Amino acid sequence: MFKKEQIEEHISALKEYFFVPLKKIFIGEKKIKTLFDLEEFIQTKSAIITQHTLYGYLKTRIGTRHVMLFGDEQFSKSIDIAKWNIYTVSIQDLCLYCFSYLASNNLCSNMDLATDVFHRILDGEKKNGLEDLIYQNAIKDFDERVKSIHWKTYCEGECFEKSSYALYRWAPIADELKKLDKSIVIRSMELKWDNLKKDFVKLIDFDTLV
Repeated sequence: MFKKEQIEEHISALKEYFFVPLKKIFIGEKKIKTLFDLEEFIQTKSAIITQHTLYGYLKTRIGTRHVMLFGDEQFSKSIDIAKWNIYTVSIQDLCLYCFSYLASNNLCSNMDLATDVFHRILDGEKKNGLEDLIYQNAIKDFDERVKSIHWKTYCEGECFEKSSYALYRWAPIADELKKLDKSIVIRSMELKWDNLKKDFVKLIDFDTLV
């Protein structure tokens, strides 16, 4: 039987889909002044965007049946798999974008820090249920990606293409429906990343983050 805690986690995440944006309006955003702040930003925002896009898509396609389906063992497991696969790619994309932006503005010259931050975030997620296979695949993929990154210009391109496609690929929706939704689903995540990029630029403390 699927664990009650995991079902409750999915329902809680769906609630967060609605309430996090409102909370953000009232509490404001924390300035990015240190490497720790940057790491926290990458981890938190990647999780929020994964959560909002995945659960938003599920709610749109499933409607009021979502609570009932979260009680189904197979469906809940497929959500878990989707969540982790989308999330780990989102962390990759955001990490590469942030460090490229810093490099382009001469705020960071040690690009090995990008790998350090990514590995630390993933290491920390192991205790939250990140399976070893997904962990190993994400580490391997990121380490390959950094080899061909042009740090000064990368942030000007399509930095979030992989995570946007990951949402389409991993969402536990029937293939015949996903094909109809493909462009809308991918674009919905791209728009969230576009907004986040604007937030990131506003939150950087150029006087301290050097």
